[in-house]
Parts: sequence; C-alpha cells; structure tokens
Amino acid sequence: MPSREPAVRFAKLPDPGQATTLDGLVERLRLLKVWAGDPSYETIKDRVNVAWAAEGRPASELAGKTTVVDCFRLGRRRLNNELVVAVVQALHPDAGYVAQWRQALQVISGESTAASQVRVQDTLPQDLAGFTGRTTELNRLRQALVDSQQDGGAVVISAIEGMAGVGKTQLAVHAAHLLSQRQLFDRVLFVNLRGFHPDPTQPPADPAAVLDGFLRLLGVPGHTIPHDLRARITIYRERLVGTRALVVLDNASSEDQVRPLLPDTPGCLTLITSRRRLTDLHSAIHLAVDVFTPEEALHFLAQTAPGFPVGPDPDAPQRLTRRCGYLPLALGLLTAHIRATPGWTLTDHADRLDERHQDRRLDTGVELALDLSYHHLPADRQRLLRLLALHPGQDFDAHAAAALADTDLPTAHTHLHLLHDDHLLQQDTQGRYTFHDLIRAYATTRAHDEDRPPDRRAALTRLFDHYLAATATAMNTLYPAEAHVRPRIPPAGTPTLDLTDQDIALAWLDTERTTLVGVAAHTGAYGWPTHAIRLSRTLYRYLDGGHHTDALTVHGHAHRAARRSGDPTGQAHALASLGGTHARLGRYGPAAKRFQQALDLFLQIGDRAGQARALNSLGIAHRRLGRYKTAAEHAQQALNLFLQIGDRAGEARALNSLGFIDGRLGRHEQATDHYRQALTLFRQVGDRTGEAHALNGLGEVEVRAGRYGPAGDHLRQALTLFRQRGNRDGEAWTLDLLGLLHTHLGLPAQANEYHQQSLTLFRDTGARDGEAWALNGLGEAAHIAGHPADASLSHHTAAHAIAAGTGARDQQARAHTGLGRAHHTLGNPALAREHYQQALTLYTDLGMPEADKIRAQLTSIDDSGHEQRDEQRG
Repeated sequence: MPSREPAVRFAKLPDPGQATTLDGLVERLRLLKVWAGDPSYETIKDRVNVAWAAEGRPASELAGKTTVVDCFRLGRRRLNNELVVAVVQALHPDAGYVAQWRQALQVISGESTAASQVRVQDTLPQDLAGFTGRTTELNRLRQALVDSQQDGGAVVISAIEGMAGVGKTQLAVHAAHLLSQRQLFDRVLFVNLRGFHPDPTQPPADPAAVLDGFLRLLGVPGHTIPHDLRARITIYRERLVGTRALVVLDNASSEDQVRPLLPDTPGCLTLITSRRRLTDLHSAIHLAVDVFTPEEALHFLAQTAPGFPVGPDPDAPQRLTRRCGYLPLALGLLTAHIRATPGWTLTDHADRLDERHQDRRLDTGVELALDLSYHHLPADRQRLLRLLALHPGQDFDAHAAAALADTDLPTAHTHLHLLHDDHLLQQDTQGRYTFHDLIRAYATTRAHDEDRPPDRRAALTRLFDHYLAATATAMNTLYPAEAHVRPRIPPAGTPTLDLTDQDIALAWLDTERTTLVGVAAHTGAYGWPTHAIRLSRTLYRYLDGGHHTDALTVHGHAHRAARRSGDPTGQAHALASLGGTHARLGRYGPAAKRFQQALDLFLQIGDRAGQARALNSLGIAHRRLGRYKTAAEHAQQALNLFLQIGDRAGEARALNSLGFIDGRLGRHEQATDHYRQALTLFRQVGDRTGEAHALNGLGEVEVRAGRYGPAGDHLRQALTLFRQRGNRDGEAWTLDLLGLLHTHLGLPAQANEYHQQSLTLFRDTGARDGEAWALNGLGEAAHIAGHPADASLSHHTAAHAIAAGTGARDQQARAHTGLGRAHHTLGNPALAREHYQQALTLYTDLGMPEADKIRAQLTSIDDSGHEQRDEQRG
C-alpha cells in the first residue's frame, strides 16, 4: 500500500484559488495527490472511470492512465478541465472543494489561452455567387440526406476533407444552402473552428467554448450552462432532440475537437471541413475533396471570367488552369485578376504565369495566383494588404486599415472593398474583414520581405495608438468622472469613429472587445509595454462590469509587461485591477494578496492616489471575508487620503465602503448617512456608475430598516443606470436586492423572478459570491411561499457550498439560517438546532445583529421541545 505519511505534511487542503498559472494549478494538484495518501495513477484512473461509467459514459470515452498522468505534468499549454475536475473528485469528493477547482480552472484558462475566444452564429455565411463544379460531391450529400429520411431520420455526418485552398468551406456552405432549400431546418449552427490558423496566437477553438456559444444560440440560459465539457455535450444533444438542425463545423483540426460538437440526434445534419482525414469519425460519410478536374477548372474559368478573348494560343485556358494546379482558391484569384486587366488576352495571362513559375514558397498554384493578384495591385494597396496581415485580431474595419496604412478613411474603405472584390479579403459581416489562412500567410511573408522592420513597427504602433485612443474616448464618454484616474491618452493621428455618444461608445467596445484583448496580448508580449499597461488601466471600469475572463487576460499581460519593463506604477495598477477582477469572481484570498502587493508598490513610489485606491479595494476584499473591523480601517484610511488629494469620486467610493460595513453591522442610520454623502458626491462629479452603486447600498439599508417604498425607488433607479451602461455585474446585484425587497414585502413569486434573473447574470459573469447571495435569496423566497423541502433546502445547500468555497462567512451564516428554518418547518428540530447553532457562531464572530434573531429561534426550538416533553409526561 502507498505510504500515508506524506499526508501529515499537508494537513490543509491545497487551495486552487491561490494559483495564477497552469503550472501553479498543476503543483496544487500534485499536493492534493499527496494529501490524499499519494495513490497511484492507476488507482486514480480507476476511480475516475468508475464515476464516469456510473454516469453512463461509454467505454470508448473512459480515461487512460497516460491522460491522467498528463494532468500532473508541468509545462502544459492547456489542461483537460473536465478530466482535472474528475481527478479532484477522485482524490477528495467534497462538492464545495470540487467547485473551487472548477472555478480556478475557468479563471486560469481565461488568463492563459486564446482558445476560448470563438465566434458562433445561427445563420449560414453567404453562398458564393456563380458556384460551379463539385457535382459528384453535392450529389453524395443530397443522397445522404435522402437516405437518412428513409432510415427514420438517422443523423448524418459528412466530413469534407482536403488540402488548403481546395474550396472545402465554399462547398460546405453551398451544400448547406442547397440542402436548406430542400428541407427546412429548424436550426442552423455555424462555427469556424480555426484549426489551422497561421498565427500561433489564434489556436484551435476549445470545444467547450464552442458549446457555450451554441447553447446560448439554442436558447439555454447562461446560468444553466455547466462548466464541464461532458455536461455541456449532454445538454446540447438534449436541446436538439426533436429538431432538424444543420450544424456546420468549418476548419476542424482533429476528431477530438469536433466529437463533442456532434448532435448525435436523428434528423440532424453535420457538415465538417478539415485539412485532415478524420478517420476516427467512423459513422461519417467521408468526402475527399481534391482540386478541380481539368474540365471543372475550365468551366470555372469560363463562368467567372466570361467574354475575354483567348488570343493566339487556343490552349491558353488549359495552360492557365494547369499552372494554377486546378486549385479553386488559385483559380478564383486568377479570374479576379483577369477581370481587372481589360485588354489582356488569356494567352497574355498564361504567358505571364509561365514567367513567374519559379521557386515558390507556398503551394505552386496558390503562389502563382497570389503573385498575379498581388503584383496587379497598385503599390499602396499592396502595402495595405501586407500590413493588414500583421493585425493581431481576428478581423478589422476601415479605421484599423487607415491606421496601419496611415491614410484617410475613404481611401481605406475603397482599398478594402477592392481587395474583397479581388478575393484577397473576406467579409464576414458588413464593414468587417478577415483573411483566408493561406492569403494571410502569403501577405505576412511579403510584409517581412518588403517592409523594413522599423516600417512594420511604425504601422503597428499607429494601429495600437488608434485602438488606445478610441478606447480612451469611449471610456471618457461612458465614465467621464473617472477620466482623471485613467492615463491621459493623446488623440490618434489617424481617423477614428465618433464615440462621443454613449450608445455608440458602448457598442464599439462590445464589438472590439475581442480585438482589444488580442492587442493587449500582442503589445504586452512583443515590445509595446506602454500600450499594454495603458490599455489595461483605460479598460478597467468597462471590463469590471462583467467581462471578467477578458479582464484577467488584459490585466495579466499589463502586469507582466510592466514587470519586464521596470515600471512599478504600471505593475501596481495592473495588480490592483487583477485584484478587483478576482474579487468579482469571489476569489477574495488572491484578491487581497494582489491588493496588498499593489499597496506596497504605491507606498514605495509615493503615489497617494494609488495608495487610496489599493486601501479601499483591500477593504472590500476583507469585508467580503467578514473581517469588518479591518475592512473599516482600510476604508477610513482610503477616505482620508482621497480627502487629502481632493479626489471626490474616490471619496464617494470610500464612503460607499463604510456604508456597506455599517449596514452589515446593523448600524442603519450611519450606513444611510454614508450612502447619502456618497450619492451626493457621485452626482456632483457625474459618476453615474458610482451613483448606481450608492443607490444600491441605500436601497439595501432601507429594505433592512423596513423603509420599503424609498428602497424600491432607489433600487429601480440603480437598475436603470446599470443597464444604460451595460454593467451586468451591477445589474445582477440590483436584481438580487429587488428580490430581497419583495421577499420582505411578502411577494415570493416576484422575489423568485428577480433572484432568478440575478442568478443568471451572476453565473454568466462568473461572480461566485453573487451566486451565493442569489441562491440564498431564492431559498428565502421559497420558504415564505411554503416550499421548504423542494426549494428552500436545495437553494440554501447550494449557496453554502459556494460561500464555503469563496470564504464569504456572512453568506454561510445566511445559508445555515435558511437550512435551520426549513428543517424547523419540516419538523426536524435536531437538524434545525444544528444549523441555527452554526449560524449563531458565525454571526456572533462577525458581529452582525442577525445573531440575536438566531438566539430567538434556538429558544423557540427549546421551548417547543419542553412543551412536547411536558405533554408526554402529562
């Protein structure tokens, strides 16, 4: 038997929430293995498979010893989150502890990988006008659909496989449009899985992230989407039962990537494209798509470039198609070039291709066709194509193009339109463009060959200046009261969108958020540290409104960039922002650690404004952990500093913190006074988000003090303000408080509705602490509605598990109170007393007035017990 001695050294369970990297998480998994008695990998594998088999998982999907061992290996770029959670359950099957690991995996994955950045859609891309050829393949797809209908609607999986540029996506999209015309599908799901993107910063899409997007398109509320992959697969397939769905999985990298995305549901059709042969998809109809036949290539040429004279060589069409290797992508580029050169015969074009046939780096046909298209472009359009390939995002608009090329907006629009007409750019949505992988690779190579490094760097600097300046303008529009705490960003020297309207500013940030995350990663890693640091500080308040995974990525890159460049101020602000994000996610230990690190740096450099920010934030972390005395000390120190430096918005935030603490401790009048002072200051400086938070706090105190009319007015005002700014986190807290209000009003149905809405938002944003609040609220609403067993018990139990994981002792006490109340109602006084006693211990330690109410409940239970015993004796 393995030795149990090592477990003595690790009497305390390793905390996954303290990890900030994948390696850190793996180290804690290794410690957990030792803590659990250091069982063998074979034993762990067997425990995992026993649990999975009990869930109904087939033998083909059970874990192997090697995959289990991989979970413990350092240096991983990504982890199998589902398997890691199963390993944790095998080592310590406590629901609350497993939930901590699931949360930590979600957070770390958000910081370390771009695989979760994926766009899904519920419509097909536009069909290619003038599609030609592929008759055999289209007939096979049609026949497969007919056969499935005759077989009772069996699921059809068609894997369209072939080399890059062979037209797999166009064939799949064209086939999907044709099949949709023959059979009205109930649902359409499309995703580019990014299996072979030339940019290493754009890895293949994570199937779990794709399923998250698909489930939302299928109408699944965000709060019901589980974290682990297997559970998402189950819900996805259940959601498609009884529907006729068309699922297009474009550009797949492997069977493992697509297998979780297969509907496995009668009546559904899945089309997959990949450069690889997906041999392990045994039930699939494999269509190996090759280049055009000579006849198809000639037909394509005649269809897409009609009316052009052949010239003296009657074999010129054959020479052209042969020189392009009969490759659809190359032929499409060639015909675009032919249409753009009136006066040339096909013989002229064939001669030109022959001249250029030498030493090609890409596939010969593609290289030749790209050369023709590229060299036909005017010099300024060539340059723009090269520079666009350097863009770190997935797509771009004319403003980005103008910044790269240092040109005016109309010229940029024109160039993009013409590059699209020449098949050198694709247009996914109106006004936004992207590359085919091969064309991006070609253009990138051209950029490195033709543009001097200083010129490339200057172009990217203009691009990053553009995004930074536009972000600053949008943030100043949405959050003008905090402009003084953000870095001063000069206007860009290139055209920018007018972002002075709040709706336009918010829409721009929402549209460009994925691009801004990519810019933060690129600038932080490749030599623009100041841009990464400033972008982090500028975006903080927007990302703080509910985009927590993106916030971890942006602020993480800023912190690393500041540390490498020796910028202590940048480090301190990035640490404070990371702390704020961890706090929003309910990870108060890591949050407090980062706030303290930030405070130490601010003290070293003598930055009083930074010290005040860090102190107030540190106070928030401590108050969430129930350390109200320490929290009040930090908030008061922050308030004093804000007063000294004349920062009225900061002063208001500190007053808000003091109001929250007073409210927790039952000092309602003091809390109201603090919140009213904060509200006045926020309104004076025009900080509408701060105003909403003050209204929230004021409303909560009024609910607890029994002033329900004013409470409702203040909470509804806060809800309007949060929604106007797209602040989902603030909206969720207000909805939760409205639920609390309606519970106090004796309206459980309305209370339940508000709490459910807040729970959905909290789960969408990953705010674990908020989940506990909403679940406790649901339990209390269920109790007054007369449902103690089926609802109240389950809600409070779930709330306690989350609160135990985050360390929120007030919500643990609230959950115990609810469980005690439910058991008392159900006639289980012993269990009720046990939970009330735990609640009393927590509330007494916290110094909260709820302790007196719990004592009264315990007395009631004791009195009831005495009465029952007296009756029995009588």
